[in-house]
Amino acid sequence: MAKTTKKEPLDKKNNSKTEANKPLQLTKQHKIVLGCLLVLFSIALLLAFVSFYIYGQQDQSAVAELTNRAETVQNWLGKFGAFLADLIVYKGFGLASFIFVRLFFLTGMYMVLGLPLKKLKNIWFWDLFVIIILSVLFGFFATSVPELGGTIGYELNSFSQDYIGKTGTLLILFFGLIIYVIFKLKISPENIQSFFDTTKKEIRAELATNSITNGKNAYNLEEFAVDEEEVDDLHLKTNGSQFEINKEALKPTINNSSEINLDPIAKPLTMMVTPPPFTEAISTYKEEFVIETAPEEDIIEENLASRLVADFGLFDPTLDLSNYKFPTIDLLKEYSTGGITINQEELEENKNRIVDTLRNYKIEIAQIKATVGPSVTLYEIVPEAGIRISKIKSLEDDIALSLSALGIRIIAPIPGKGTIGIEVPNKNPTMVSMKSVIGSAKFQEAEMELPIALGKTISNETFVVDLAKMPHLLMAGATGQGKSVGLNAVLTSLLYKKHPAEVKFVLVDPKKVELTLFNKIERHYLAKLPDMDDAIITDNAKVVNTLNSLCVEMDNRYSLLKDAMVRNIKEYNDKFKARKLNPENGHRFLPYIVLVVDEFADLIMTAGKEVEVPIARLAQLARAIGIHLIIATQRPSVNVITGLIKANFPARIAFRVTSKIDSRTILDTQGADQLIGRGDMLYTNGNDVVRVQCAFIDTPEVEKITEFIGSQKAYATAYLLPEFVGEESGINLDMDISDRDTLFREAAEIIVNAQQGSASLLQRKLKLGYNRAGRLIDQLEAAGIVGPFEGSKARSVNILDMSSLDQFFNNEQNN
Repeated sequence: MAKTTKKEPLDKKNNSKTEANKPLQLTKQHKIVLGCLLVLFSIALLLAFVSFYIYGQQDQSAVAELTNRAETVQNWLGKFGAFLADLIVYKGFGLASFIFVRLFFLTGMYMVLGLPLKKLKNIWFWDLFVIIILSVLFGFFATSVPELGGTIGYELNSFSQDYIGKTGTLLILFFGLIIYVIFKLKISPENIQSFFDTTKKEIRAELATNSITNGKNAYNLEEFAVDEEEVDDLHLKTNGSQFEINKEALKPTINNSSEINLDPIAKPLTMMVTPPPFTEAISTYKEEFVIETAPEEDIIEENLASRLVADFGLFDPTLDLSNYKFPTIDLLKEYSTGGITINQEELEENKNRIVDTLRNYKIEIAQIKATVGPSVTLYEIVPEAGIRISKIKSLEDDIALSLSALGIRIIAPIPGKGTIGIEVPNKNPTMVSMKSVIGSAKFQEAEMELPIALGKTISNETFVVDLAKMPHLLMAGATGQGKSVGLNAVLTSLLYKKHPAEVKFVLVDPKKVELTLFNKIERHYLAKLPDMDDAIITDNAKVVNTLNSLCVEMDNRYSLLKDAMVRNIKEYNDKFKARKLNPENGHRFLPYIVLVVDEFADLIMTAGKEVEVPIARLAQLARAIGIHLIIATQRPSVNVITGLIKANFPARIAFRVTSKIDSRTILDTQGADQLIGRGDMLYTNGNDVVRVQCAFIDTPEVEKITEFIGSQKAYATAYLLPEFVGEESGINLDMDISDRDTLFREAAEIIVNAQQGSASLLQRKLKLGYNRAGRLIDQLEAAGIVGPFEGSKARSVNILDMSSLDQFFNNEQNN
C-alpha cells in the first residue's frame, strides 16, 4: 500500500506536465464563436474607417481625450472607432488599411464555415504585401493628403527616397508589382500572348461570318474565275482519282497563328468541277504532288491537338480537386528509433552454435558472416570444398534445436551468391513502423505507377514494389499473422502517393470490421455500383454483381483502347492528356481500379463458381486496362486458391502458415511455415523469394489518415461502376411488346434451339454485354418463353421447337 501511495503524486505530476505540453486545440463551437467575433470586428473596422475619411478632421482633437466622457466624436463607432481609425489609418497605413477589413472578414468566415485555415497563410501574406506597397506609393502624396499613405507609408517612402531617390523608390514599387502579378495572379507573357492570339482568332471568325452573311449567298463569279497564268503555273493533269500538279504552287502556307491556308489546294479542286480550257498537260517537272484525303485529316487532327495543348496545356485530371492535400507523414506514429540494435553477444553465440552443429556432422565452414535485420539475422556460410549442399539443408531441425530458435529457414544456395543462408530470428525483434517506410527516400522517389511500401528486408532496406507490374497480388496466412495490417499498409501507400483522380478502390470486407475505416474517403477514393448504399461491400450476395460490373468496366475500357489505337491504360491516358482523344466520342481519363478482398475463402464457400469465374476473367485480362486485384485469405488450400486463380497471380505474399503443404500452396515452395509471425512474410513475384518484415500501421493511424482526407473537398459521389443486371433480377418484368429489344426474336430462337435459358449463352451467340443480355432474359421470362431464375441451374425453356415459337409470335401479332 505504501508503494502505491508514493506513485500517485508522481503520476499526477506527469499528467499535469503532459497536459501543459499539449497544444491548444479549438473545438468547433470555439471556432464558430471566434469567427463570428472576427466578422463583426471587420464590419466595425469598415464603419470606423469610412467615418474617419468623413469626420476625421473633427475627431482629431478628441482622440487624445478618450477617457473624458464629456468629449463627443462624429465617428460612427464612437470614441473606440475614432481611436482605431487614428491608430490604423492615420498613424498606420492610410487608405491601404481597408484591406484589413477583408482579412478579418475572410478569417472569420473560414472559421465559421469550418474551412482549412492553412489557406489563410497565403492570403495574409499577399494582402500584407499589398498593404505595404500601396502605403509606400501613397506616401508620395503625404504633403497634400496625409490620410492616403498614413504615417508608416510616409516614413517608409521618406526613408527610401533618402537613399535611392524618388526614381529608385518608384522602381522598387514597380518590382513589387511584378512580383505580385507573377506569383499571386500567375500572369505570364505566355498567358498574355495566348489571350491576344485567341482574341485575334475570334475577330477573324466573326469577320468571316459577317462577310458570308452580308453576301446573302450571292456568289461573285470573278472569285471563281481561273487566270490563265495561274493555270500555266499549276500544271494540272487528271490521273484517275489523283492529281499531278506543281508541288510548290500547292504548298499550303502557314501563318504566324498556326493556321493552315488551304487556298492553293482549293483552286485546283474548283477547276475539276469546271474543266480547264486546255487538254494538253505540261509534265516537265520531275516532282509530283499527290493529294490524299486521309493523311490530310490526320495532319489537321494533330495540328488541332497541338494547338489545344499550346493554348490550354496538357489535360490535368486532378483539376476537379486541385486543392487536394496529400496526408502528411506526421499522421503516422513512430514505434521505434528507426535503427536496429545489434547484440554482439547474441551474434557470436549463434555463430559458434551453427559452426559446432555443422562440425558434429563433419561439415567444415570456410567463412561465415551475419546480416542483421529488423526481426531476423541472416548468417551466410561458405562450406569447405566437397561439401554437398543437400547435406546442410537436411540439418534444418538440428540447427534450430541447437539455437533454441522458433524457426530456422535455410536458403541453399542464396540466388546470385555462392553462399548458403541460415535465417535465425532475433531474440528482441525491432518493429518496422509505417512512418519510417513511407518517409524513406526509396518510396518518396519511386517512379512507379502504383508504388507499394511493404516493409523492410533483412538488410534493413525499404522494400517497394509496383502493383501495376505485379499485376495482381495474392496474400495468405494464418489468423493473426498480419494479413489485415498488410492490406492497410498497401492501401496507405497508395493514399500517400496517388491523387483521388488517379486511383479508385473496390473494397470487399466479409468480416465487416477490417476496412470500415475507409468509409470516410468514399467520395474521394472508393468505387461502387450505382444502387449500393455503402461503398464497402460486406454482403457476399453483392460481391457477385460487383465483380461482374468490373468485367463490364473492363470490356468498356478495352473498347476505348481499341478506338484510341493504344495497348494499355498508360498510353491511353497519355494520349488523352495530350488532348488527342475527343470526350464527345466517349473518351475519358481512366483511373486505376484496385479490387481488395479481405477474406476470399469466405466468398468461395458462399458463392463458389459465381465468384471464381469473374475473378479469373479479371485476373487474365484486366492488367492492360488498369484493374488490379489484391486477394487475401486465411486458408491457402487448393479448393480456395484454385489453379485457375494461381496461374494469374504471379505476385504472392505468405505470412506464417501452419504447415508445409499450405506454404507450397501459396508459394510453390516451403518456408512460410518457418516464419515467426507478427508481420514476418515472404514475397515472391515468380522468381526469388524475399523475406520482409511488414510495416506496422495501427487502427488509430488509419483513422487519422482517413479523417484528414475525408475532411477535404470531395467529388459529388463515389466513382460509379457500370450497372450490372444479373439473371436473378426477375422483378418488374417488362410486359409491353413495343418496348422489347430489337434482338428479342433472335434471342428467343437461340434459346429455343439450345433449350437452355441463360444470359451467358446470349452473350456468346449475339456478342452482347451483360446488361443487354440480362434485359433480354427478363423480357423472355415476361413473355413466358423461359422460366424463372433457379439459382445455379439454367432456366427452363417453355417452348420446345421452332414451329411452336413461330406459332407463339403469330398469336401475339393477331392479338
